[in-house]
Amino acid sequence: MSDKREKLSSKRNESFLGGGEKRIESQHTKGKLTARERIDLLLDENSFHEIGSFVTHRSSDFGMQNQKMLGDGVVTGYGKIEGRLVYLFSQDFTVFGGSLSETHAEKICKIMEMALKNGAPVIGLNDSGGARIQEGVVSLGGYADIFYRNVQASGVIPQISAIMGPCAGGAVYSPALTDFISMVENTSYMFVTGPNVVKTVTNEDVSSEDLGGASVHGTKSGVAHFTEPNEVLALKNIRKLLSYMPQNCEEMAPSIPYEIANESREKLMNIVPENPNQPYDIKEVIENVVDDQSFFEVHKNYAENIVVGFARLAGRSIGIVANQPANLAGVLDVHSSQKGARFVRFCDAFNIPLLVFEDVPGFLPGTDQEWNAIITNGAKLLYAFSEATVPRITVITRKAYGGAYDVMNSKHIGADMNFAWPTAEIAVMGAKGAAEIIFKKDIKESSDPALAWQEKEKEYSDIFANPYRAAERGFVDEVIFPEETRERLISAFEMLENKVVNNPRKKHGNIPL
Repeated sequence: MSDKREKLSSKRNESFLGGGEKRIESQHTKGKLTARERIDLLLDENSFHEIGSFVTHRSSDFGMQNQKMLGDGVVTGYGKIEGRLVYLFSQDFTVFGGSLSETHAEKICKIMEMALKNGAPVIGLNDSGGARIQEGVVSLGGYADIFYRNVQASGVIPQISAIMGPCAGGAVYSPALTDFISMVENTSYMFVTGPNVVKTVTNEDVSSEDLGGASVHGTKSGVAHFTEPNEVLALKNIRKLLSYMPQNCEEMAPSIPYEIANESREKLMNIVPENPNQPYDIKEVIENVVDDQSFFEVHKNYAENIVVGFARLAGRSIGIVANQPANLAGVLDVHSSQKGARFVRFCDAFNIPLLVFEDVPGFLPGTDQEWNAIITNGAKLLYAFSEATVPRITVITRKAYGGAYDVMNSKHIGADMNFAWPTAEIAVMGAKGAAEIIFKKDIKESSDPALAWQEKEKEYSDIFANPYRAAERGFVDEVIFPEETRERLISAFEMLENKVVNNPRKKHGNIPL
């Protein structure tokens, strides 16, 4: 028995070291953590239980039969974050460059299947050079097996990907199928084809960082939802992210105990400028409405004309979508519509109520937008809100113009409660443009066209540039003072807590992709 125990201890030690102590040290010289260090930082202390530590590859080509290492380049298992069960895999770049083999893929698939069966989030710590070329099509099949399970798990359990190093070729599509992607600045990158291929095909000289680094995907492509300066902060960020969401689609997000007190927020009284063309930061509104220090922004540096993120209101988790007047006047465009739609669909899938702050002058005009399918992309946001069955509340802080008014969670597409501040303007378009169209003949025939235009603009503004016409028709449930917003929202979300909607029976809808 003692010999068997000694053999097991030796095997465990071999598996733990992965590529060997020398290789682990080489990871540190690049400013990167090892696969197991990442797990230790991510999970609660002493909560990790490994699965598949003795697995080795089955390949015998190109001398691979003599290069077997326990674990085969990926550490898989389960543990806890803030006492809640999670499943995870962490690729080890010190073993064959973290490349994916048949057995490597099988280990990941096994963890994903366990997560799906037991209704708990799955987290992937990606650090891989791609498919293991010595295994050929078998490794490609392994990727497809993972992709399939990503899709099966989508909307059932939260899936989070952290890119901790290279992620290239087919490897990028598994993270792309998950709910959130976090990248580390200067040490991680994602691309379908690398710089060498790009150089050969297009004759472009580009570095890995400029082609698919964290900055590129955090600001230009929108592939990365979060970017952090180092791995420690990236892992800490994932722990925080999970605190806002439930374990699976059948549960509700965890709440924090909260006692109702004086919920009036006087700072909201003067945030919206008197001049309707003057910008302001919608994040100030959000931070003064939600619980202190609870707003957790998603896609912070991408499509900044719309703000999305999680927060807590009286201890309850909510999702926030807000037009940002401080960027492009808060208009909707191709990227902001995609960003908003994606976030709305995640919240709806996991029972997270939605709060919308609306100040939108319309859709961004121009050939660039039309040629890049603003019609289809704007429809994505419209579809996402219309499909959502979670409690949905809108607060119109200022402008709600044109078709964008409809799209931003209006009563007409199923919003439960719509509030408006006295500064709200709900109309087909701005007063100046409307007056020019409606009173074009009167203005032209006037002895003083400029003065006549101003008078007609004021006439239109007095009638429509306010929330009361909409309130008369029931399109706005209540016009409230800004300082009352938090109190009214707490009450409204509590009222909607047991909301049930049964959509028409169907296999699935056909969102305009």
